This record gives sequence, structure tokens and C-alpha cells, in this order.
Amino acid sequence: MKISKTAVYGLALLAASASPFASSFQPSSSRSIQRPAFAGRSSLGVASSPDRVEDALNDDSKDNESSPLPLPRPIKPFNKVMAANRAEIAVRIMRASTELNMQTVAIYGHEDRYSQHRWGADQTFLLEKEELATPISAYLDIDQIIKIAKENGVDAVHPGYGFLSENPEFAKALRENGIEFVGPTVDNLLTFSDKTSARQAAIEANVPVVPGSDGALKSAEEVEAFVDEYGLPVILKAAMGGGGKGMRVVRNREDVRPMFESASSEALASFGDGSVFVEKFIGRPRHIEVQIIGDGTGNVVHLYERDCSVQRRHQKVIEMAPAWSLPDELRARLHEYAKQLTGRANYKNAGTVEFLVDTENMEPYFIEVNPRIQVEHTVTEEVTGIDIVQAQLRIAGGATLEEVGLIQENISARGVAIQCRVTTENPEKDFAPDTGTISVYRHSAGCGIRMDGIGYSGMTVTPYYDSMLVKYTARGSDFPETLARMKRVLQECRIRGVKTNIPFILNVLTHPLFESGIVTTSFIDDHPELKKISSSEWNFASPQQAAQKNVGRTENLIRYLANLAVNGHPEELGADPAKLSHNHEDSTKNILPRKSEIEVPSSGLRQILLEQGPEGYAKYVRQNKGVLVTDTTWRDAHQSLLATRVRTQDLLRCAPYTNAVLSNAFSVEMWGGATFDVAMRFLNECPWDRLEQLREEVPNVPFQMLLRGANAVGYTNYPDNVVFKFCEQAQKSGIDVFRVFDSLNYLDNLKLGVEAAGAAGGFVEAAGAA
Repeated sequence: MKISKTAVYGLALLAASASPFASSFQPSSSRSIQRPAFAGRSSLGVASSPDRVEDALNDDSKDNESSPLPLPRPIKPFNKVMAANRAEIAVRIMRASTELNMQTVAIYGHEDRYSQHRWGADQTFLLEKEELATPISAYLDIDQIIKIAKENGVDAVHPGYGFLSENPEFAKALRENGIEFVGPTVDNLLTFSDKTSARQAAIEANVPVVPGSDGALKSAEEVEAFVDEYGLPVILKAAMGGGGKGMRVVRNREDVRPMFESASSEALASFGDGSVFVEKFIGRPRHIEVQIIGDGTGNVVHLYERDCSVQRRHQKVIEMAPAWSLPDELRARLHEYAKQLTGRANYKNAGTVEFLVDTENMEPYFIEVNPRIQVEHTVTEEVTGIDIVQAQLRIAGGATLEEVGLIQENISARGVAIQCRVTTENPEKDFAPDTGTISVYRHSAGCGIRMDGIGYSGMTVTPYYDSMLVKYTARGSDFPETLARMKRVLQECRIRGVKTNIPFILNVLTHPLFESGIVTTSFIDDHPELKKISSSEWNFASPQQAAQKNVGRTENLIRYLANLAVNGHPEELGADPAKLSHNHEDSTKNILPRKSEIEVPSSGLRQILLEQGPEGYAKYVRQNKGVLVTDTTWRDAHQSLLATRVRTQDLLRCAPYTNAVLSNAFSVEMWGGATFDVAMRFLNECPWDRLEQLREEVPNVPFQMLLRGANAVGYTNYPDNVVFKFCEQAQKSGIDVFRVFDSLNYLDNLKLGVEAAGAAGGFVEAAGAA
């Protein structure tokens, strides 16, 4: 089919001019098609030219059907981007970078060496620290981060949130070293990362503020002077950073000094700056924040607002976008205040302007600007369709808002999105962080669900960092639909092995006040029953999910019975081993003949090995014209399929059948490798006893073991005499064939294993690692 030149030209212009983010969210009647400015970048970031379109259309020597126009090529802002952070936000940054076809670099502390954020990076680098330094300090080491970036060709660093994300010295140092800071300008950070200067900027921009101190306070006496003037309660806030760190509400005068010292200490540990300031505390407000993006020219757009009123200790737990239950007139005022403040400052990149709304008079008060990406940015992305992190990267690369496709009249919010932060905390112990190994980790998914997290089965949760494991974002056409989806997500999610706040979140989501869509920052404090999760019940159709006592009940029972079967009744629960009888009748249904009915051959291939030795057995193997079989059920299949957890007593029950059926087999591989370690550490059995008991029941079949060269059956190199003595004892206890391998095919390690097995009188096989 031929397409006219006019149609092709129109399609090319439309593709180059359409906003990549907002176009699919705008009604067709509200869109206007404009000829793009082809010089440089288009709104899509497309490197193109109208001349190329014209040339292709006017070249009659080419068939337009066989020579289509080249597809638009996205402009990548940088070649290599470092995520100077950890966990889920580092993953988010690297995903956005990969989508823009940029290489990615991750950094990690020693305690984070198994963190998922390392997996998706093209390169990862360890952050060194002093022996007694805290794990967090590694991520605050500006000099080391810049050194890694310079040595590895990084041309942009995205700080994420927390850590150094609001540190002007970090941004300045990066830019002095020729590396772009993906965030605001140094001047922006100096103004807004310090909440006292941000407050002054808001006053100058005619944005209403809460009564507070004019600058950072250095002593408790200064706080007391403020209290004398404005009264109690007041709130102390860290001048730098956010996330609820360094915040304290003071309701009694005698608490001023300890609260000041506590807030200052926490701020110093979290952000490297212990400065705090004080404000009059507004009781029961709503916390509303406006997402903005600027390009540094005074041009700023808003991406609507978020309701972050569900908080615990001033840290957000549940967020939604937009704040649909606020009056439209108030929402519009907040948008204008946010643009007015940041536009006046020539704000560059993404940021959030935060307000408290007094619910008594519905008046808003500016509280701070977070000059960085926020944890809850996902809800804004879901309702606007705008990838905020990619926009950050492209603006840092020099694009204007128009070139990124961010034009205010083209940006709209559709539907409602809710985000819930799942943390490894115990709500019934005042949200004390829980640690341990995650035994089961299964994500929720489905229509309208987004997951940003780092969890996996087998992950060790440490006490060193923030306890957030995953954040779920649900999106729907309205609040009830979105809320129903989020409830389903948390029922479907499976995290076992550590305590989580999931039942607490369900208590919040199912509370009538929350279901009305209108709550204040005091909601959790006003309803302490939300923390009582053990007795929680919910109106869910599934009986297994309708009460917390039923959640995981079946799997817990299975685990308990499995533990009893393997390890017996624990003495700490009153079991008396002396009273336990093992002489009960075997109730297992017999499919095979009983042991007394088995026809056992008088001899097997093992007799050749015993009578003629390894040389004679080797000669027999070479002369044999048929196929000789090695059965690996007891070791390799046992390890791969059952995690080597079958007990000796269960192997003994099938041993006579193995002896009869495999009497003409070359060998049975049944020992060594992980079987030795697991029998000893997990089954609490002696691996030597296992070998000798099985040898007695299977006299006709050669036993084969896996010997890890110089490692024997361990995970490190042992002295030569230890390996020789081990092989000697293994041969005496019943091993006939030693299959020797080394995981790296290192010949010296293989040679030692071969020599030790040979000296013990065993038949030796050398095997290469795949």
C-alpha cells in the first residue's frame, strides 16, 4: 500500500512533536499539533531534520514502501550514569538509565554486598570505610564516590533520595570534577536543602508559612526562647534532609532539651548536619505536596499533588495522587504557590513543595521543599504517565521542559494511585525493625499494580539500613477501585521469615476514616488499635486472609510438622527423649516386595573391585562392551530436587532395593559434596555413620563420592595431610570410587585430590567443572 507524501510528512511531524508522556492521557480534542523546532532536539528528544523527511519524500528513485523513513532516535543525555544510593531507588535510577540506552554503575557498602541493586548494574563498586565506621557512612563518602566515578568514566551521578541527595557540597564537587549532578543547581540546594533558607525564600515569594525560627538553632536555650514567644506545642526539624529523620514534637517544656539533643543527633547521623529549626506545631493537618519540575530558566511545571497525610513519626506510610478529596480551588492555589516559589528561584530538575493544610480553616502553610526525587514519586508517574526519573536525567543533560515534552496545558492527572511502603517492622513492638532471612518472597502483580522493591527469597534483612523492603503502587479509575486493588495486593503478597507491617497497612486501608479518603497526620496516633495486628480481622472473602491469625497458618503447620519429622520433639517444649519409642509399626504402604522377599544377587561389580583392586576394575571397564551406569539419585538428584534433606533412616529403607536393582551398575554416587555438610549441619546426623550404615545395606554396588579436590568436602583449601587422611577414612568407611573435581578446573587442586584418593586405595575419576 502506497502512502501519500502529505500523509507521511504529517505523521513524521506528529511523531516528532508529540509529548512522550502526556499524549496518551489527553483527549484528542484537547491536543494541538504544532510543527516542531527540528534544530537540536524535538519534544521527544528526537535527533531528526525536516530536510531528511523532504529528501525521502522527493526522491522518486526510491520506493517509499521498500525504503521507509528511519525511526526517531532517542537522545541519550549521558553515556554512563552512577546511582549514588542503594536499594530500590538505585534500581529505579538504573532502569530509567537503561531505557535511555545509558550504561549504569552501582555502589554498595560491604553490608549491602547481596543487595538486589547490584544485579541490574553494568558495573558495581565496593565503598570502603573505616573499621569502626557505620555502614551508612560509606554512602556519605563524597571523595570516594567521586573517585570511583572519575576512574570509571561516569559522566553523571543521580543521588536518589536521602544520603547525599540534598548536599550542595556533593553537587559542587561533582561539577568541579566534570561530572553532572542529576538534581538541582548548587544555588537551588543551598536555598532549599536548608529548611530555614527555604522558609525565607517562601516568605519572599509571598507563600504562606507556619510561624517558626528565622534560622537554624544551635542550642536548647534558643528553642526555649521560641517557646516563650509562641507557646507549645512546637516541632523540631532537621535543617537538612527529610523522611521524618530529626523531627520531634515537643508538647511539654521539660522535654525541650532532650528532644533538641535527640533531633540534632539523628540529623547529624542521617545527613551529616545536626542543625535543626523550630516551628509552631499545627495539630491534625493534612500533608499535601506538589510535584514540580523546572529547567533552570524560571520555567516550572507542576505534576499535580499528593496526599501524604498517613504518617508515623513524621514518616510517610501511605501516599496517594492526586489529593482528590481537597477542594479544587485549594488544589489550584497549592499548584500556583509551588510554581511561584520554585520559578522565582530558577529551579532546575525535579522537586517537591510541601504544605500543611489546617483542617479547621483549610488554609495551607508552606513547610519545605524537597530538592530531590521522593519515595512516593511513583503515584505521580502513574496518574500523569510521566517518567520523572527520565525527565530528571534529560534535564540534567541540558534539555528544556519543552524538549522533554513537559508543557503545563498538556499535563493532566487521570484516575487515582495509592502507594504503600512495606517495611520489615513489628507494629506491636512500636515498629521495632526486624531482621533475619526471608524464607518466602512472592510478589503481587496484576492489572494496575506496580512494584518497586529489592526483596527475594533467601535475602538477609540487616539492621544497618532503612527497613523498607518494597513499595506497591496501585492505580485505578477512582479511589474505591484503587483501594480495592491495594487491599488485594497485600493479601496476595507473601513475605515470610521476618515481621512486616502488612497487617498494619491493611488495618489502615480498611478503617472507615481512610475509606472516606479524608485523614490527617494524627490519624495513626489517634487510633492506636491499628497497631494491634495479632487480633486483626478484615472483611475479606477468603477465610485464610480474613484474620491475621489465619494468615500463613497452613504453611506454618507444615513447617512445624516437617521440623518434628526431621529433628524430633524439642526438649524445650517438654519432650522427654527417653519416653519416645521408635518401635512403632511402619504404616507406609508397601508397593515393592518386603525386604525379606527381595532376591539379592550373590555378587555385583563391587566384587571385581574388591578382588582385583582399582587397576583390575579399570581393566574391566575398558573391556566391557555394554553401557555401564552410575546412579546419582542419592547425591546429585537428592541435592538438586530435595536440597539434600532426606534423612539416613529414609535412605536405609530403600537401600536393599538399590542393592538388588543396581548390582551390575558401575557405581552409586551417594556421598561427598553438599551431602556431607547438610547431614551434619541441618539434619544433625553424622555423615560417617550414614556412609557406614548404607554400606552395610548395599554390599554389592560400588559407592562413589564427589571429592572437591583440595577442598575435600568443604568450602576452602585444607592442608594436604588433612585431605589424604580424609580419603583414607572415607575408603575404610565404604567409599570405592572417588570422582575428583575442582570448581575452577585448577590442576594443582585436582592433582592433590587424585593423589589422595589413589593413596587411599580408591578408584579415581577426574571430572571437569562445567
